[in-house]
Amino acid sequence: MAEAQKTPPQDLFAAYGLTPGVADELFDAQGQMRPVWRRFVERFTRLSDAEIAARFERGNQYLRDAGVFFRQYSNDPLAEREWPLSHIPVILHEREWEGICAGLAERADLLERVMADLYGPGRLVAEGHLPAELIAGSRQWLRPMVGVAPKGGHYLHFLAFEIGRSPDGSWFVLGDRTQAPSGAGFALENRMATGRIFPERFPRAHIHRLAGFFGAFRTAMTGLAQGPGGRERGTAILTPGPSNDTYFEQTYIARYLGMMLLEGEDLLVEDGQAMVRTIMGPQPLGVLWRRIDAAFADPLELDPTSQIGAPGLMEAVRQGNLAMVNALGSGVLEIRAMMAFWPRIAEVLTGKPLAIPNIATWWCGGGPERAYVEQNAARMMIGSAYAVDLPFDLGATTALGTKFRDSARESIADWLTQEGGQLVGQEAVTLSTTPAWVETEAGGRVLPRPMTVRVFAARTPSGWQFMKGGYARIGRTGDAGALAMQRGGSVADVWVVADQPVKPETLIPPSTEFRRTTSGTLPSRAADNLYWLGRYVERTEDAIRLIRAYHLRLAATDNPADPRLKALESFLAPYGYTLDEPIPEALIGRIEIARGCAAKVRDRFSTDGWAALGDLVKTARQMSRTARPGDDCARAMSVLVRKITGFSGLVHENMYRFSGWRFLSFGRALERADALAAMLTVFADPQAPAGSLDIAVEVADSVITHQRRYRVETSRDTVIDLLALDGDNPRSILFQIQRMRALAMALPDAVTNGRLAPLSRALVPIQSALQVAEPREITSERLIALRGEIAAASDLLTTAYLR
Repeated sequence: MAEAQKTPPQDLFAAYGLTPGVADELFDAQGQMRPVWRRFVERFTRLSDAEIAARFERGNQYLRDAGVFFRQYSNDPLAEREWPLSHIPVILHEREWEGICAGLAERADLLERVMADLYGPGRLVAEGHLPAELIAGSRQWLRPMVGVAPKGGHYLHFLAFEIGRSPDGSWFVLGDRTQAPSGAGFALENRMATGRIFPERFPRAHIHRLAGFFGAFRTAMTGLAQGPGGRERGTAILTPGPSNDTYFEQTYIARYLGMMLLEGEDLLVEDGQAMVRTIMGPQPLGVLWRRIDAAFADPLELDPTSQIGAPGLMEAVRQGNLAMVNALGSGVLEIRAMMAFWPRIAEVLTGKPLAIPNIATWWCGGGPERAYVEQNAARMMIGSAYAVDLPFDLGATTALGTKFRDSARESIADWLTQEGGQLVGQEAVTLSTTPAWVETEAGGRVLPRPMTVRVFAARTPSGWQFMKGGYARIGRTGDAGALAMQRGGSVADVWVVADQPVKPETLIPPSTEFRRTTSGTLPSRAADNLYWLGRYVERTEDAIRLIRAYHLRLAATDNPADPRLKALESFLAPYGYTLDEPIPEALIGRIEIARGCAAKVRDRFSTDGWAALGDLVKTARQMSRTARPGDDCARAMSVLVRKITGFSGLVHENMYRFSGWRFLSFGRALERADALAAMLTVFADPQAPAGSLDIAVEVADSVITHQRRYRVETSRDTVIDLLALDGDNPRSILFQIQRMRALAMALPDAVTNGRLAPLSRALVPIQSALQVAEPREITSERLIALRGEIAAASDLLTTAYLR
């Protein structure tokens, strides 16, 4: 073979070396470039280093702008890592992909049959095809599911398979993902990012789309959700919450498919029917796509320590009122030792071997398998995939067990080292390599890195449908153990390429009839978090303005003992703000609490809004290290004011006016009304230090308005009139009460049988009293009482909608 055939042009691929005994995605076994890669490589190698860097940055910027992240396990449960995209895709031809999917469809059917047997007649165990101790001893096998027929007749609805390529070019299965498969949403974002990197018509026109897969799955779930008589019931994703490592994906999929994203506290079970707590009362649920381990789903019948499930879910499943995707107990199929029995089970149940074999695994539980492993541990091989599960009941308490365990591991490790394999824990595999961009001392170059491909399958009325693409996990180094993202691995898009342009696919139904859909059901927990997000954002802005007022006067007087400064310090102290810190830690804490509320509703929150909150936290932390008391801190506070009002502007201008926006806006209005009343109680009090009225007007951002309205110096009457009684001033108490009343009237059940709901009834007299009041009547005592009335309104909102 000529050198020109082996190595692509230019220096980008010059260091791309093949390892003997290791398959490669770019080159075949004869060292020839695979045809499916050629056009991509030709175009890629025409790019300069600067063009490549610019393209890769476009992809990275898209991911940052979209808020794509991966939860990094650390002491901080909300620590986030930028999505680790490997910019060069993995490219496979559609014919090869079709062969892979055909083999995996057989495997999916086999998994379904085994699941049905394990929770049904149990013949595989009874006839000795599976060890009883393997199944019964697993935490993933759930006894309450025995004899329970799943709604719709199937246990498995959404699967993922981790596959790798052997040195001989064939594929093998590294693992079955049946518990709560992740990655499908990230595959969509990978595709969006690579579209920014490689926007040309070729290859884009020849790459199979992903949307059709999701559309088919959504349709299947909608059909599965129907209750008796075809009555519609909700579909939702059950998430462990924001601290989960794939939480972004769960929020993305929920938005993409138009499904509710629920946590356990959103659910209740009444008479065997799963219900969602919503602002309109409990609503029936038909399908729950769970992203939590099955044992945590129901603390009543499964794991009693679970705090992320809902009592009674098992009963809803048992009565056939709730379909679980996938069924509770499906994690038993993921037991690593099960891999040892799939070849035999396939022969028993289907009469033929697996079309795509899995990684070789040996059960060392006793009997002939144990003896065989002991005699042949150093020579066992299927293709280039090796694994030994050590030891289950081959106890470390026995001399034989200890000797076998240690000698087997050592002999396998030695042999694998000679053969070019690697031992990772108790499993050793030799994976194929794929092109990846690596920054070296000589600049960026394309080098081979180990990879696996995750293939997604969804059950539809017409059978298993596979995502035409997906994502590949790429090793950070030649060590296959570095594939995991927690250990520095990355993820690449997988292109399934056709010879001819492919037909575009979307989630839009084929019907030409236009139909406007509703904005969806709002769970009470989501409403609660939006409400408190509004309150904390407003509370933070008020504190920023007060701290700025303090430092402006400190800069002007250089006298911390000034009565106005003492008044401000005394006013802020009960809220935890220590003014000897230029940027108080409590202030940053308030911003982070607001961001935590937003994190709970990421599926309902704009990407720009989320980014604005993140930028606010980042800026505040940076300034806390550099800001100095006085004028410097005042300028820093001005920056924070602009940033937080920018966030508020995004919400006001861009957020759809659905119920969630009303709860967020109600929280902001209530907090502003309460903050104004609290401030006026102190700074408009007749005994307040001279200059306090000016502080009140400044903090309320009403200096120019006061000048234009009254054309006199501030007095208590003018300040109270402007900040408490002016219905046209958005920085007045009356304006906010009017706003609260209008928002309350737009909430569900605001009027029942011609009568106002308690919340609106409570707001009417507050509004009326302020509308007819004179400034002199708004004493400090009246302001304190008004704060109590506002707090009572908050309690009424909570009672009506947020429980």
